[in-house]
Amino acid sequence: MLTAYRTHVGRVRHVNEDHAWVGRLGDSIALAIVADGMGGHLAGDVASRMAVEAFRSTLEQSAEKSAFSEEEAKMLMRQAISTANESIHAMASKDEKYHNMGTTIVAALLQRGRAIVGHVGDSRAYKLGKDSITLLTEDHSLVNELLRSGQLSPEEAAHHPRRNVLTRAVGTDARVDIDVKSMTWASDDVLLLCSDGLSNLVNEGQMLVTMASSGWELEAGAEHLIQLALEAGGDDNVTVVLLRLSAGEREENEL
Repeated sequence: MLTAYRTHVGRVRHVNEDHAWVGRLGDSIALAIVADGMGGHLAGDVASRMAVEAFRSTLEQSAEKSAFSEEEAKMLMRQAISTANESIHAMASKDEKYHNMGTTIVAALLQRGRAIVGHVGDSRAYKLGKDSITLLTEDHSLVNELLRSGQLSPEEAAHHPRRNVLTRAVGTDARVDIDVKSMTWASDDVLLLCSDGLSNLVNEGQMLVTMASSGWELEAGAEHLIQLALEAGGDDNVTVVLLRLSAGEREENEL
């Protein structure tokens, strides 16, 4: 199980409100989450950290499992994100300084032959092959709603002043709708999870070219993607997680 991630506060922000975690269950199941916090002073940092901790705790309770059926994996993903939502909402409800805090989540469970991706908000997941890149998630944002309805063109959406307004986030309400999808997975496929600090500044073509130019080495690819976002302005925190199911080194990291 090969993994890599990088995060950077960016060139404008003073606090990095992104948090991520990459881990595994046994030898054959990889887990990953990226959370991009939102809220008042430091509340976004608290929300994203709580989301990662709740997600990790829920998944690690299944540590004895060596494999999941598709339905089991989907259920576990929903449970982990729902637990994060409940934890953050409870904290925000009892402490005024955390009022309305929330976070995006994009998360994945990978086992040989299949990947389960869950998300809320506008952090994204991409599947990269040798000659293709596919966006696996759909932004829960005002601009994406306007784009889908034909009220904005893609060019207008890319520069819209309210492009960071979310229609769905983890922790802002007692319950949250969670998008979960399942797909087949090959050992050479690469999964990219990222906050919008990357996807707002680096397009899909650049992502694919960067990975190819890095020889599909995950550590080098993650570093290059962060640098591209910084060179494009770095106006937000940026976090990148890359995963590939393959023989070789296994590692577990936490931000």
